This record gives sequence, C-alpha cells and structure tokens, in this order.
Amino acid sequence: MKPLEDYLIVDFSQFLSGPSASLRLADLGARVIKIEKPGTGDICRTLYTSDLIMNGESSVFHTINRNKESFAIDFKQPEELQKLKKLLAKADVVMHNFRPGVMERIGLSYDDVKAINPTVVYASISGFGNHPELKDLPGQDLLLQSLTALTWLSGNQEDGPVPMGLSIVDMLAGAHLAQGILAALYRKASQNIGGTVQVSMLESAFDFQFETITTFFNDGGELPVRTKTNNAHAYLGAPYGIYETKNGYLALAMGSIPVLASLLKCDELLQFPENKFTLRDEIKNILASHLLTQETQFWLDILEPADIWCAGVLNYEQLFKEDGFKVLEFTQQVEMLDGYSYKTTRCPIKIDGEYFTSTKGSPKLGQDNERIIKEFIA
Repeated sequence: MKPLEDYLIVDFSQFLSGPSASLRLADLGARVIKIEKPGTGDICRTLYTSDLIMNGESSVFHTINRNKESFAIDFKQPEELQKLKKLLAKADVVMHNFRPGVMERIGLSYDDVKAINPTVVYASISGFGNHPELKDLPGQDLLLQSLTALTWLSGNQEDGPVPMGLSIVDMLAGAHLAQGILAALYRKASQNIGGTVQVSMLESAFDFQFETITTFFNDGGELPVRTKTNNAHAYLGAPYGIYETKNGYLALAMGSIPVLASLLKCDELLQFPENKFTLRDEIKNILASHLLTQETQFWLDILEPADIWCAGVLNYEQLFKEDGFKVLEFTQQVEMLDGYSYKTTRCPIKIDGEYFTSTKGSPKLGQDNERIIKEFIA
C-alpha cells in the first residue's frame, strides 16, 4: 500500500509547477483528478518541446501528468460550478496555480471551498505571491530566473547572464508545494484541521540560493564573481569546474592543488602551495591546458584511485549506456487508456526499500468524466 492511498487531490493547475507537485503526490499513492477546460484542456497539452508530439499532444504534458485522471468541466458556468463543488466537498486537497484573485472571482476561493469542506487543504502556487505591486507580473520560469539573480551564477565571467537549461524555478516551486501539502495533510490526519499552503516561484528561487545569498549578506555585500574560465560555482576556488580533455570533459570538485600537481604530473601547479581563492583563475588556466593533453579516462584512472572527487561529463546518449544508470531502473513504461505506450522516468523516492512505479499514463482530455460524475456528482 502506498503512503497516500485514499487521499483525493483535485488539481486545477496547468503548465509545470503545480502539475509537478500533484505528480509526486500521485506517485506516492494519492488519487489526482486534473480539472481541465473542455476543448483545449491544460495549455501544456500543446506546449511542445523540440516539436515532439506524442499521441497527438506535447511530450511535456505526458511527462508531468502521468498517473492522473482528467475531468473536463467549464466551471465558469454556474450550473457546472455547482457540480464541481460536489467533487471538491470530498477532496482532501484542492490545488491551483492561477494568478492571485482568479479562484476568488470564480467562486472557488479557500473560504468558498472551506464552507463545503471544513478540513480541506487548499494549496496554491503563484509567480510572485499576493503582494499588490507584484501579484500581476507573469510567473514564467525564465523571467523568474532573471529577476532573482540566478542567471549570474552559471557560465563564465564574461558570458553575461546564463539561464539554467531546465525550468528549474517551476520544479522547485512544485517540490515546495508538495512538501507543504504533505505537512498540512499530517496536521489534518493528527488534528483534523485543514488550512492553506502557499508557495511563490519568487520565494522558491530565493530559497534555492540560500547558500550564496547568505554568503553575500555576510561577506561585505560583495557580488559573486564567476571565474574567467571553467566556472561551476561562483563562491568556490580552483579546481572546482569542468575541463576539456583530449576526447571529452572532466569535472573536478574541491581538492588540494599540491596533491593534484603531484598526481597529474603538472609542474606548473607546484608554484601554488596554498589554494588561495584569489588565484583561482590562474590555477584553472594551467589545469585547463594540462588536462587537454590526455583523454578523460586517462585522468580518471589516476584521480579516482587517489580518492579525488572527479567524474567524466556525460551526455544523455552516454549516460543511458552506463551501468550506474541501468542498475537504478529509473525508467518505466506507461500506457494511456487508448493503448498508447511511452517510456518515462519514475518517482525517485524510496520507502521501506521500495520505489514507487505505476503503469498508468497521462489522461486524454475528459476521459474520466463519466466515472467521476457517477462517483461524486450524480
């Protein structure tokens, strides 16, 4: 039995942040009913990645909405809203990621839902919270990365701002919402009390940088300075970074420069008996030139037995051939109601020695209407 079995989540959220939270709850056993607009559904159904269409819809939608049900209903219509409220009255969690004020205008605010479901956990993600001067700004991942200084931590010193290659703020906000929901469900189970859980993408992006922000506040307000080359962390000295080799790339984490000089037989590094932060560009330049002289595996064969923190740098094609990936069995095959099958990732959480998998794929728009109406509304 999965930990969240018998819990009902009604999810109004779209795109990535909210659905990523309900995906994790579904993986842990909750029943997730996705509320969608008739005809078009979640906008993410047509938000294509690399123009990849899977069974007529976006790969992004299939990835983040597996293991859920779809209930298509135009809840802006008073008659349909009343039907929907019958479902909400039986939900453990109601969640959305609309801008502040939208659910209130519809008649589905926390107070509205609480009136029919006193112990409901009402969870929401917004871009910027409820602050009057911020709440109407668009909560889009790239914009949030840019507004929260994240883009000044990646890349090299002269690169300008560099965004992360993933919708990282969406995923962080979704993870935080799932954490908050789980805490609220624990309180509900132990005290029979509901309540609200609120997460903003803005605050999630700030929290992601707790280490660097704390350093900034306590380091005289000095801005983080990325190294000129091979940057990987603006607040860490050499050798921390990724270096090109004769046939690929090598990642080096923290380490003693004199030890590296000896192991790599790099005499130029011997002039640095101390790993001073101010010398990191000079040290990295020497390392970068030296590591180009041999292939990645040559260096790994020297560094790994010496317990130096290092790794080869893999792309997807290389990664999926690695035994370290295969042994985890991190992929699963899921199937939609119409028989369409696709390969995707599984839940990364293990409880009592067991991972959580499910063969249930993403839902077609409105595919569960008849069953949901019969069970909760009729």
